[in-house]
Order: sequence, then structure tokens, then C-alpha cells
Amino acid sequence: MTNDSEAATSANTPCPDVDWDARAASFDEEPDHGLRDPGVRRAWSGRLRGWLPGRAGDVLDLGCGTGSLSLLASEQGHRVTGVDLSPAMVTLAREKLAGRDAVFLVGDAAAPPIGELRFDVVLVRHVLWALPDPGRALRHWAGLLRPGGRLVLVEGVWGTADPVGIPAERLIALLDPIAGQVRVERLSGDPLLWGGEVADERYAVVAVTG
Repeated sequence: MTNDSEAATSANTPCPDVDWDARAASFDEEPDHGLRDPGVRRAWSGRLRGWLPGRAGDVLDLGCGTGSLSLLASEQGHRVTGVDLSPAMVTLAREKLAGRDAVFLVGDAAAPPIGELRFDVVLVRHVLWALPDPGRALRHWAGLLRPGGRLVLVEGVWGTADPVGIPAERLIALLDPIAGQVRVERLSGDPLLWGGEVADERYAVVAVTG
């Protein structure tokens, strides 16, 4: 089970003292970060296949870290653009997806440096909860989607004594003025995703805009 600091990706975090460049080399050691265990990898691949469109599309992976989800999306035929605040993370992601139809940029997940590009999917895992204004970020991300595009948001609430995160109910409320369709998948009960049993709240929201 990951601790609170490990729940955040390197793109924007309420822990400004965390040196994500220094942690990049060991980032993939967490089961759900590196997806090195075949069972964990299959579990995430299966979930991602259900969240992303069936046809090939353009996926924007915000807070991409070392690119593990980007790699799964690429393997499923999608074109990927990843953004992370840590140059070291971006370097590892580029190495991980070398030779694939993928581009990785150093930048802020809340305001990614993608110019006028638009996407079929904005994929964000364990980032939104750490942003100072999640509602504003969601509105901006929705504006990066093509008509009928979708937000795929993997979030949760971590810890018991001093929990951090964003409850599913709050995220759904933030999406209400943005998305036409919202689907929630509870993920806490699937230990293969995390490399073991977890007791906290973990979920994914798939929101189709428009």
C-alpha cells in the first residue's frame, strides 16, 4: 500500500519539498507506478482498455511520471502526448516509449504546454487532488478535448489519521457542469492494481464532455 506522498505523481504536489527529479530513478519500484509485475500490468491494461476509446486516438497523459500508463495506451494503438513537471521523469518516459508514436514534454499538468493541439482523451492519475484549484483544472482539461472527448481521472483518498485526496462524490460534483456522462469505477477492491490489498478509497471517473 502506498503512503500519502507516494500517492501523488510528480506533476504538482502539495509537498513542495519533494524532489521528484531525485525520486525518478526509484519511482517505478512502487507496483502501480512501474507496472513491472505481470499481474499488475495486466490489471491496469485491462482497466485502461475499458476507459479509452476502442479506436485509435490521441491521448494526453498529464502527470505522466515515467510513462507507464502512456506505454499501455500506446500498446493499445493510441498516440500519446505526456506532460510532467519533472525533467528526470520525462527523460525516463521518453526512454520507456522510444520508437513509439509518443511525445513527452516538461510542463505543468494544470496548464500543459500543448498549444492548439486537441485530444480524444485526457488521462490523469493521482494529480487532480494535489492541485490548488481542481475545478479550474478540470475546466481547462475539458477545453483540450475534441467534441465527444473524455476525461479519465484516477483518484482517491489516502491515509486514515490525516487523509489526503479527493472523494469521488466531490469530483463528480465538480464535473457536473462540464460533462454530459459520468461513470465511476471503484478500484479499492482490486488488489492486482496496487500490488496488494488496500483499505482506502481509490476509484476512476470516466467523463464524456458535451
